[in-house]
Amino acid sequence: MLISVASGKGGTGKTTVVTNLALALAGDYKVQVLDCDVEEPNLHLFLRPKVYATEEVTLPVPEVDGEKCILCGACSDFCAYNALALAREKIILFPELCNGCRGCTMVCPVGAIQERPHRIGVLHRGKAGEIDFVSGRLDVGKPLAPPVIKAVKEQDQGKGIRLVDAPPGTSCSMIEAVRDTQFCLLVTEPTPFGLHDLKLAVGVARILGIPFGVVVNKSTLGYTQVEDYCREEGIPILLKIPFQRHYAALYARGGALVSEYPEWERAFREVFLKIERLVRENARTASG
Repeated sequence: MLISVASGKGGTGKTTVVTNLALALAGDYKVQVLDCDVEEPNLHLFLRPKVYATEEVTLPVPEVDGEKCILCGACSDFCAYNALALAREKIILFPELCNGCRGCTMVCPVGAIQERPHRIGVLHRGKAGEIDFVSGRLDVGKPLAPPVIKAVKEQDQGKGIRLVDAPPGTSCSMIEAVRDTQFCLLVTEPTPFGLHDLKLAVGVARILGIPFGVVVNKSTLGYTQVEDYCREEGIPILLKIPFQRHYAALYARGGALVSEYPEWERAFREVFLKIERLVRENARTASG
């Protein structure tokens, strides 16, 4: 089962949920984690994997042969991202704007455009105990996170439980991470900002047609509107994690709840069983 863990805003505890869910299930299931928060990956700080392979993530960007180019402008006219511009004597390339669609290569009437790889990030593969670990990191200054996220998701083994740690927010990066997953676990916090951004994330999940549920972190802060909203919208709350100083201290040390408190291992296992049930119910509804 492919499960994404997302949040409408940063700092809600998304990576905490991924870490604890992975550790709680690893004893009985084959587990793979995919850290798709490529602009700020931090899952490795908690799982501490041994990395055995590293590879570059690249995009195919055009390279124009000035001797063949007839300055027709077909490539620059085609490019929706303005990565190519027709100047008086040559085609100018802005590689940072290129999305690697290869359209300019196809529309060039004289075959003057070839492709060369342009690095935008790096991919790490490793093992954290029995957990298979994949993480992507976008290079500093590069604007395109979705291709790196896609490269991470291409490492999906297609069997067992795969947990996607999605980027925060509801931008293209988050959508690339959660789309095609079988369930989306939305992590929120009981604050006005948490509620506002949860509503945005719920909207994304509904548009994508992905079944979803909510984890409320720091649930004892006293702001009840988040739970009221979930109840009114019929959104299942699968877990509530209370705000405790010793939990925060454990997190600051890079620890995991399931490693220190047996009751949380049981709780996260129950979350997965609830997810399984919701996925089955959604499948029955879709087919019937």
